[in-house]
Amino acid sequence: MLRVLCAGALALAIAVPALASGLDAFLAFNSSARTATARFEQQVLDRNGKVVERAAGTFAFARPGKFRWTYEKPNKQLLVGDGQKLWIYDPDLAQVTVKRIDQAISSTPAALLAGKDDITRLFTLKDAGSADGLDWVEALPKAQDTGFERVRLGLQGGTLAAMELYDQLGGRTMLRFSDLRANAPVAADTFKFTPPKGADVLEDAPARK
Repeated sequence: MLRVLCAGALALAIAVPALASGLDAFLAFNSSARTATARFEQQVLDRNGKVVERAAGTFAFARPGKFRWTYEKPNKQLLVGDGQKLWIYDPDLAQVTVKRIDQAISSTPAALLAGKDDITRLFTLKDAGSADGLDWVEALPKAQDTGFERVRLGLQGGTLAAMELYDQLGGRTMLRFSDLRANAPVAADTFKFTPPKGADVLEDAPARK
């Protein structure tokens, strides 16, 4: 699975009016936020609940299908979705991996934020109660080959504040968001990527002609 992820969707937040449930708040976010920016902190836990990786960085998206996910620490990595392709750049390896955007995020967590499709076509959504001061929504992917079993989204005061991804091996990735700006202005070149000179470029799935 991508370090994201999406990374994919790819995740972000927006303040919305007080609503009846976390599901209502999330659906309002999904329908109204055309762009967004945020900072994130990420923890990866193994099946025993032990933290095996920590990371932090920034995220931006512009619908449909464009996003930029930047890992700043402990290791730098950049994921850019330009609407057609997903570019994954690892500066330490001087390597760029390229995937078709529809294969990379059409049924992944990134689709919850930056996807092109109606969210209910890709996920079954339901309220998941309240815990840790957040109202939770559970998203179950309708596709069978996503690499994860479910996603939980935590909202606080109508704002999406957390995302948790549960993989098929019992592991969990936890994301917490801060400095959230919904419908923030985002420069178009944020979602453009040109491989650095000298980097190896691996085309995982060439775009259809």
